Parts: sequence; structure tokens; C-alpha cells
Amino acid sequence: MLTAIVDYDSGNLHSAEKAFQKMALETGAGSVVVTSDPETIRTADRIVLPGDGAFPACRRALFDHRGVFEAMEEAVIRGGRPFLGICIGMQMLATRGLEYEETPGFDWIGGTVEKIPVGDNRKVPHMGWNDLVIDCPHPLFDGLKTGDHAYFVHSYHFRVANPAERLAHVDYGTDVTAIVGRDNLAGFQFHPEKSQHVGLRLIANFFAWKP
Repeated sequence: MLTAIVDYDSGNLHSAEKAFQKMALETGAGSVVVTSDPETIRTADRIVLPGDGAFPACRRALFDHRGVFEAMEEAVIRGGRPFLGICIGMQMLATRGLEYEETPGFDWIGGTVEKIPVGDNRKVPHMGWNDLVIDCPHPLFDGLKTGDHAYFVHSYHFRVANPAERLAHVDYGTDVTAIVGRDNLAGFQFHPEKSQHVGLRLIANFFAWKP
């Protein structure tokens, strides 16, 4: 099995690469490559799309890499291969993002990425550890439970159009989407590679997931 972590010059992928390689080795899940080659992405068994920074900049960077989105779309939407978006990679699944300017997303999971509202006990960005609240059962949660911690760094969050596609959230004075998913698609707002045993378990569960 080959897992492709998509490299489109949006963030340091070293820690994510190491975490996925570690869990692939421990679970016998094959090889993990970081790549911007459309053919490798098109033929991979699983695809991971990370992203750090602002939604519009990440989308432009992705589409500037000719053929990469089309390869993902062919593998994931037409081919049904398991897909995981991380941070901005998860947000780009939405219909649109509202960071700085309205920007179209992939529209693979309906919804809007909008700023976390500032409140009396709420600073933006949402940064640090927070407790996951599981909303819908899913194979990704095998061995995990509500109350497990994940590490977040973000100012915008994904408001899904269909509540059934919000798999988990965190309480940050308001509900903040933590995990989205449907069919062969999943996305984490947090960084699994920074979330210690919870993040590593989620990565292992992604390798075992058979949509």
C-alpha cells in the first residue's frame, strides 16, 4: 500500500511525514511518500493533504502545481481512495472559505470556513490542547473516546452544511469542528503529528480504514 502526502509548498511536512512513516511501519501499512507528482498521487492507495497558512494562499499554491488537484480528484472522487485533509487541507474540502476574501473550496463536503468568533473567554487563534467531543461513530475513532486531547492552531473553522458530516468537535466557547467526514473523505482541523498518542492512533486508524 502506498500513502501519498501531497507536497504543494504549503508548510513544513517533515513532522507529518515522520509520524505517518512511524505508524505505517508499526501497522504494516506499506510506504509513505511526500510528493507533488500527479501520477504518484493518482495511483496512490491513500492520499493525505496537509496545509498551513491562510485558505486563499493554500488554494492558490495547490492549483499552481499543475495536475495535482486533478490527480487527487481522479483518485479520491472517481476512484474512491481514502483521503485525509489536515488543517487547511481539511478546510479546503468546504464549499468556500471566508479568510481575507471569499475563496472557493473543493466542495467535497458542503459548508463554509469562517472566523472563530471572539468571546469573553475565547481568544483567536484557537491554540493549544482541547478535548475532542465525538459526534458520530466512525472507524477513525477505534480505541479513542470523547475527552481525548488534540493540538489545535487555527483562527477559522469549518461550519458543515450537513450535521452528520461533522464527526467531532471541541468546545471553545462555541462549537468548533474538529473532524469532518463522509464516504471515503475525512479531515482533521488539528495536527495529528503534534497530538501525541491520540494523533498517532488516528493515523493508524486512517491506515486501517476501509470506506
